This record gives sequence, structure tokens and C-alpha cells, in this order.
Amino acid sequence: MTNDGSSAELTELVETNDLTGIRLWLAEHPPYEIADELERMDSHLAIIPFRLLDKDRELEVFEELDPVHQQEILLGLRDTAFHELLEEMDPDDRARLIGEVPAKVATRALAGLSPSQRKMTAALLGYPEGSVGRYMTPETVILHRDITVGRALEVVRAKGADTETVYILPVVDDGRRLAGTVELSELVVSDDSVLIKDLVDILVPRVSATDPAEDAARLMQQANLIALPVVDSEERLVGMLTFDDALELIEAADSEDIARQSGASPVAGNYVAASIIRLARARSVWLLLLIVAATLTVNVMQAFESTLEEVTALAMFVPMLTGTGGNVGSQSATAVVRALAVGEVRIRDLPGVAWKECRVGFVLGIMLACIALVIGTALVGSDIAVVVGVTVIAICTWAAVIGSTMPLLARRVGVDPAVVSAPLVSTLVDATGLLIYFSIARVILGI
Repeated sequence: MTNDGSSAELTELVETNDLTGIRLWLAEHPPYEIADELERMDSHLAIIPFRLLDKDRELEVFEELDPVHQQEILLGLRDTAFHELLEEMDPDDRARLIGEVPAKVATRALAGLSPSQRKMTAALLGYPEGSVGRYMTPETVILHRDITVGRALEVVRAKGADTETVYILPVVDDGRRLAGTVELSELVVSDDSVLIKDLVDILVPRVSATDPAEDAARLMQQANLIALPVVDSEERLVGMLTFDDALELIEAADSEDIARQSGASPVAGNYVAASIIRLARARSVWLLLLIVAATLTVNVMQAFESTLEEVTALAMFVPMLTGTGGNVGSQSATAVVRALAVGEVRIRDLPGVAWKECRVGFVLGIMLACIALVIGTALVGSDIAVVVGVTVIAICTWAAVIGSTMPLLARRVGVDPAVVSAPLVSTLVDATGLLIYFSIARVILGI
């Protein structure tokens, strides 16, 4: 991982226009470190070291950049370099990049491609945004089920250099329908006369090109696959989703979930290079919604104003109770969102999840109530302490149920579960927790 010293060094070299120093720095660092440093710099500075890269390393560094910085680099290149770089990119990476740039830049990009690459890119762009078709590679070595191992190895040698992966090879029948896959390692150790159909794994998972890309990536993670065949509606092979793209999909999805769980919109690109306004904008929308939702708490306090006037000691424990409930609800929501993301929980599991979290919340409530009883008795006496203790048990149980069910219900209606997780759950539990608190106080204290 690049340290701050190397970043400052490269920035200083660029700012002083030390071209010799920049070339030496680039020669001493691998592509992923160069890309990381470029993402930390302003776009007008990052283009300088990028232009000084050797041709054979330029594409490697470019493909390590995230799409936001790829766009900035492209816009800083002359037409010739612009089109050469796009032509050399893998089809799936190029299609995703063109799909995210402004229409004017996309038109310019497509116009400069060779006919074959333009056709391939247009085909990938024809799939829905976020689908497997946008992330798969159409360039793959395809084997027919009736050829021999010897012939298959000849095909791999002839076509393998132009594909992203040859470790897992798709096998098709006469109609190009997917019959299964075979591993290259199995071909290497098999006799040349053996037929491919005798080695093919017919139970290999497959996905449709229109399926959600994140789901396909999670499937690869779950099944420990290096590559996943992608088919059309008639089971004909159209491409392969490779493990590097699957990792990027999972990383992007997890980053988005983390951002939404904290009540913010995801910010593309490097955090260091992001502007203050951009970061504030990403967080402001949810904060505005949450502050409006927090007025529920104010309304509850107003509704029980007479109760507070009669027993003012109750107000002392409001922050503790709302904070505890919010934390328990957030923990439950985070656990369920994570379980949903990795496929451990499905929508139909809602009753079981709610019941499990209900019991978890109850156990936590009893543990915390014991502490609350001791503190409450020491501060305000046993009567109020009992109210606080019982309320802690009730709020923890309620918060765990709310936190676990809201993400599942959100998924059921087609909303991203992360959107309704920690901050929203915490705000809702605060308001309902106060209702529980004052209701219990009225019953136990007779007010």
C-alpha cells in the first residue's frame, strides 16, 4: 500500500514539473500504486504522470483506476491517445466506462473504435444497467463438447491470448447452448484422445445476462468460482463473468451499503480527492430527512409533558433509554443487511428472523436492566429504577424486532435494505421507545 510520503513526493514532482523525476518514480512503482496516487491528485495534475507512462503500462494503470478518474484521464488526452486507450481496453471495462460518461463523450468514444470493437461494445451496452451483461466478457475460448482434449488445447493456444481467462472454459453443443464447463488443469492432465463431453461439468452454475450483476458476483463468492458462464434466454453462451469483475462488484456493493447504513449517499472515487461540497451533499439529504423524522420524538415528549411535570426524575433517563434502543436496533439492522447481502437470509425467513432477534433483544434487555436498576436505585430510588429496568427490557426487545424486520420488508417492496437501516431505525426506535417508557411509567407509578 502506498504511504503518504510517496504521494507527497509524486505531487511535488508534478508541481515542480520534474519530468525526469516523475519517470523514475513511475518506473519504481507497480500499476496499482500508481493508480492509487493518481486518484489522490487533482485531475489536471494526474494527467501529467499518466502521459509519461510507457505504452505497455498505460493500459494497466488505467484499468486500475475507478470510473470517475478514468473519465477525467480520458478527457485530458488527445484524440489519438484517447481512441488507442479505449481500443485496448477489455470489452466489459470499456462498456461500463462508456455507459457512465456524458453522451457527448460516449459518442466520441464509440466513433473512434474499430468496427469489431464497436459492435462488441454496443452489444454489451444493450443490456440493462447493473445487469451481468454489462460486466461479462464476451471474449472467451469456447470448446465444443464433441472435440478431443488434444484439439481443445490447440484452440486454447490459438485463442487464449486474446481472452481474459482460460482457467475455466465453457463447453457448448451444436446450437451454442451451454453444456457446462471444463477446467484447463483437467485438460492438461488428460489424455489427448479423451472427448470433452466426458470431462465437462454439467452442474456448473450459470446466470442470465439480464440478471443483477451483484447477485451473480455473490453466487461466484458462494460457489468459489473463478469464472461464471452467462447465457441468454435460450441458454446460449454469451460471455463469462470473471472473478476480478466479481470482486469489484462486491466491493462496490459493500461500500454502497456501508454509506447508506450511516445515512449518506455513496460517493464515487477516492475520498482524499473528493471536495468538501461533494461530501456534504452526499450526507445532507439523509440528515434533512432524519431531522424531520426526529420531530416524532419531540411530539411524544409534548404528549407526555404532564407526566414529566409530575415525576421530573423520568427525564433523567430519556437519553440513556433512547440511546440504548437506537444502538440495539442498529445492531440488528446491520446484522440482517449483511445476512441479506451474502445470501444467508431471504425474505421468506422474516418470521424466523424476527423471532430470533426478539429473543436476542430480550436477553440483552435483561442484562442491561440489571445495570439500570442499580444506577436508578442509587440516583432516584427504587420506584423509578423499576420503571427504567422494565423499560430497558421492553425497548431492547422492540428495537431488535424493528431493526431486523425493516430491511427484510424493504427488500420485499423493492427498496435497498441498507437505506432503511441504522439511522432510520434509530430514529424510529427513539420515538416509539419514549411511548413505551412513559406508558410503563404511568402503569407502575399510577400517574
